[in-house]
Amino acid sequence: MIKPLVTVFGGTGFLGRRVVRQLAEQGFPVRAASRHPGGDPSRAGDGTVEPVQADVTDDRSVAAAVAGAQAVVNAVSLYVERGGATFRAIHVDAAARIAREAQRAGVATLVHLSGIGADPASRSPYIRSRGEGEQAVRAAFPAAILVRPAAMVGPDDTFLVPLARMLRRAPVFPLFGGGRTRLQPAYVEDVAAAIVRAMAGQGGVTYELGGGAVYRYRELIELVARHVGHRSLLLPVPFPAWQVLALIAEQLPHPPIARNQVELMQLDTVADPDMPGFSTLEMTPLSAGQVLPLVVPAG
Repeated sequence: MIKPLVTVFGGTGFLGRRVVRQLAEQGFPVRAASRHPGGDPSRAGDGTVEPVQADVTDDRSVAAAVAGAQAVVNAVSLYVERGGATFRAIHVDAAARIAREAQRAGVATLVHLSGIGADPASRSPYIRSRGEGEQAVRAAFPAAILVRPAAMVGPDDTFLVPLARMLRRAPVFPLFGGGRTRLQPAYVEDVAAAIVRAMAGQGGVTYELGGGAVYRYRELIELVARHVGHRSLLLPVPFPAWQVLALIAEQLPHPPIARNQVELMQLDTVADPDMPGFSTLEMTPLSAGQVLPLVVPAG
């Protein structure tokens, strides 16, 4: 049986490239759309991966990327605003553009990546843009599937790996606030697999994907510290001070922290047990503790 073509926007990103690989391994032909695709068409499993250049801020570019596809995954996200790349431009306007062009092209299935805590009424520009993006996508493509993962962890992530690096070096480690925020990190491969499974299910569903365990932030730091064999003094730092530090850090080419991360760390990012999630998709996700040895050497 010939499987339908799937276009994945953000197909070279942290999550997107895993979605591309898992789709291809299941025999789907995949169009991996990104600003800097590179490479030639390749095979993975029984599927073919075609890298294509696509600008999510341009109607024609998006239309070309979705042409002929039966399913579309929007895995594009932004963590630091630079120039015209604002949270609204990417999470709202570009998301609406992808949904609109997918609807016009007769695409059967659209999966839109959002995040736990997305709220159009939030004071945080990042969190608000996520919530407004969901509304814009559903307005343009009512049957869109929304996927809200918790903070994603895995090889080359921006969470566990940097934490381990800092804990190995720092005699004193600054905590967000008092370290009481609850987190439910999700393994990026589990999220990718959930997206692939969700594509085969009912449209119009919103999934919240949290990992196999919930941690207080302090507990998670202590877990990583034990794993790397280093004891640091954990120093609570008020959130207003973190906002100033993040604003300064954002001027760097590769900022170690951004203001949206500070804003998110003031909220519990835990999947709502009453919403569809991994269990709905018949999956048992790994916890951050189980992922840690896969991405960070011990000792």
